[in-house]
Amino acid sequence: MDDVTNSLPEQMAYWDRGIFRAGLKISHLQLILAIEDHGQISAAAEALNISQPAASRMLGEVEAILRAPLCARVARGVELTQYGRALARRARTIFLELRETAREINELKTGSGGSVSLGSVTGPALNLAVPAVSQVSTAYPGIEINIQIENSNVLVRELLAARHDFVIGRIPDDIDPRQFNLIEIGEENVCLIVREGHPLLDQAVVTFSDLPGYDWVFQPPGTLLRRAVEDSFLSAGTPLPATIINTSSIILTVSIVQHTNAIAPVARDVADLIAGDASRAGAIRVLPTDFNIRIRPYSLITARGRALPPSAKLLYDLILKQSTA
Repeated sequence: MDDVTNSLPEQMAYWDRGIFRAGLKISHLQLILAIEDHGQISAAAEALNISQPAASRMLGEVEAILRAPLCARVARGVELTQYGRALARRARTIFLELRETAREINELKTGSGGSVSLGSVTGPALNLAVPAVSQVSTAYPGIEINIQIENSNVLVRELLAARHDFVIGRIPDDIDPRQFNLIEIGEENVCLIVREGHPLLDQAVVTFSDLPGYDWVFQPPGTLLRRAVEDSFLSAGTPLPATIINTSSIILTVSIVQHTNAIAPVARDVADLIAGDASRAGAIRVLPTDFNIRIRPYSLITARGRALPPSAKLLYDLILKQSTA
């Protein structure tokens, strides 16, 4: 038993050398991650800008190197086997380390204050991220801050892909929450916006029964805000709107609402910004309703096992402090 135990490091070193000597490449790891993200070899190939035959050939190469099946066919495409999932998990760590290495070297070369990549849903981006970014930029003028505003479905997947240091949002139902650390920091109130002069503004209070006859601008299907609105319709026993325009862009949402009788659900912080007395965003107004649309609280989310670099930790801590002020 002791002989076997003592030989484990040598065995592991042998397999490590064997994998790379056998030809495992960065492009192979990129392919596995693309397959995991897209669930289809054709879509993975398109994402990597290669042909489907080339992707299939690369997949065969990796399976030959590892001597294990990495994908299994399912009704709508392919999914990773337990071996494929293990490889994908390690690949994400490898790419994260490479990204952090490039970041650290660049900061050493330029003497800059570092860089941060943050993703956030719209409401807390306005009331938490913006004030924190202002503080960081003032105190550390050399810092570079990148912010993506999107729905949680997109942001959390970007976090898993190591394209963000942390995000402000919610864990989608179809993603394993054990992959994350999160601190709940606030709630996002939802309201309905329309254009100035909309027929429903003639009413003192708008009820669910008043809504189905109008076009709606929604976030894409499956997003948490979209589902919260749909659940509210169903709970009220009201038919869902017949005409729906799907977009994740708040700018496009506001533009459509400005020029039509469409109704759009948005975070209250967004509505306050575009429908305030000082706003010139096309005279957007908030509908007075007799109901509330509830969406679960948002959190500061980091990937489990992934330490924040100093620049990102600084912004993270300021946002956390801002949320408790």
